[in-house]
Amino acid sequence: MALPAETRMGPVELTVADLDRSLDYYGEQIGLQVLGQEDGQASLGGQGGSELLKLVEEAGARPADGYAGLYHFALLVPERRDLARWLAHAARDRVQLTGLSDHYVSEAIYLRDPDHHGIEIYADRPREVWEGEVMQRMTSAPLDVESLLGELEDPSSEPFDGLPAGTTMGHVHLRVSDVPETIRFYRDVLGFDLTAALGPQAAFLSAGGYHHHIGANTWESAGAPPAPDGTATLRRATILIPDDAVREQVLERVGDVEDSPEGPIVRDPSGNRLLLA
Repeated sequence: MALPAETRMGPVELTVADLDRSLDYYGEQIGLQVLGQEDGQASLGGQGGSELLKLVEEAGARPADGYAGLYHFALLVPERRDLARWLAHAARDRVQLTGLSDHYVSEAIYLRDPDHHGIEIYADRPREVWEGEVMQRMTSAPLDVESLLGELEDPSSEPFDGLPAGTTMGHVHLRVSDVPETIRFYRDVLGFDLTAALGPQAAFLSAGGYHHHIGANTWESAGAPPAPDGTATLRRATILIPDDAVREQVLERVGDVEDSPEGPIVRDPSGNRLLLA
């Protein structure tokens, strides 16, 4: 039942209250480029041109704090130097951050967009450092900012032209109502492997031995329902399964499937929508 090792995360789609405001934020502060825009929707990506994020405007939508939904989406840059370059840009241009962490498996920078959607920008440590030991190794410690910026000759003048080609959606971390129920769905139905867990509070799951493609926690959402209409929330995350036969097997196990022009959509036990592409 395990998903193929090549399974990975694809674009994330979000509701936003003001599309122009969001495009300014994601362009100037995050470093994404607009790939297309029409009818109150926009597609964004890095320099390579592949879609990472889709924004759909719902004027006046309120932040979805306290409900099940998105905790953060995580943009994985190719190299540690790329993360250092982004951090230097954030320092120069006064980008507001919410956290900087060393997770042993990765180094990460956190922030929130104008609609309170959580964002992580991160770089992985070499896989041989942590592979097979995620449960024992993954942690949250203060990020060594001096070491990270030491990747650059002069952080104050290092050019920043946006997130580089090769940036991917590394993982998606969800707010869920119940962690054990979430584990059963993502592991026993979809076919991810459980790589780490913090009791009933958080879980991390992946395909192919990665530290995590899916994170889930109840820190802000224990027992919470999905976000109601009129909120800026996660519309869907994408799981890219590189084998049609495996995807069909997954869909059979799920049972309740919603059709969409992009492909079948399923819901996890907390109501989070997942496009299986």
